[in-house]
Amino acid sequence: MNTMRIMPEGWNNEVTKLNQTNVKQYIKNNETVQGLVKKCDDNYNLYVSFENGLNGIIPRKDVEGINLQENGLPKENLCTGKVNKFVQFKVRDIDPEMQLILSRREVQEEALDWVKNDLKIGEKVTGIVKNIKPYGAFVEIGGGVVGLVHIEDLSVARIKTPYERVRIGQKIEVVVKSIDREQGKVILSYKETLGSWEENVEKFTTGIKVKGKVRETEKHKNGIFIELTPNLVGMAEYEEGLQYGQDVEVYIKKIDADKKKVKLLIV
Repeated sequence: MNTMRIMPEGWNNEVTKLNQTNVKQYIKNNETVQGLVKKCDDNYNLYVSFENGLNGIIPRKDVEGINLQENGLPKENLCTGKVNKFVQFKVRDIDPEMQLILSRREVQEEALDWVKNDLKIGEKVTGIVKNIKPYGAFVEIGGGVVGLVHIEDLSVARIKTPYERVRIGQKIEVVVKSIDREQGKVILSYKETLGSWEENVEKFTTGIKVKGKVRETEKHKNGIFIELTPNLVGMAEYEEGLQYGQDVEVYIKKIDADKKKVKLLIV
């Protein structure tokens, strides 16, 4: 089964040009469209506006995410958190007052079909960072379906917070690490897109001075870890007084390609 992939909500920051002339064609063709949410009411219904005074409503039952992992947000935020954001939906009907009846849930169901049937482990996909928690970043990969990038999968260099690597609203490429096809849950990796050790170390040569960032402040047996790039870490001799995240200048003493190690000297 081949299901067409739906791009993440807000990927192109465009509102579908729905009007009284073409809306019936969108209904007939069951097309996915995108709009900007203007309001979330007390009953958690979403309201979307279009050109020529055309308005639509996504009833609460079609707002709530069917993907339990969505954004890592409390359930009530699935409505209020959509205000002034782009959402995707199907146009289901037109009521007597020319208000469009919309469904976001149906778009998610199509996107979940793609996850369950066609998405492959190891596949690289584009996504948008929708929320950040201490343990990782939630990345939408299409149609409101969100996957989780654990903090240790944001880079090879160890970080204390995902904010050191990504920001909400950022468009990134991620690699599919695992899929729970029954639940439609996806675990993603960002560091796989930041280049291999070999690709990163090519930017450096022995005997030069470069900028680095302290990633460990505790004394280890062999020294202290210094980030040269998000996916390349070197080891320097421990020095007192260094702070996590501190920018330092280092001298590259040795690059050991066989052991994939870089020896540094803080200068």
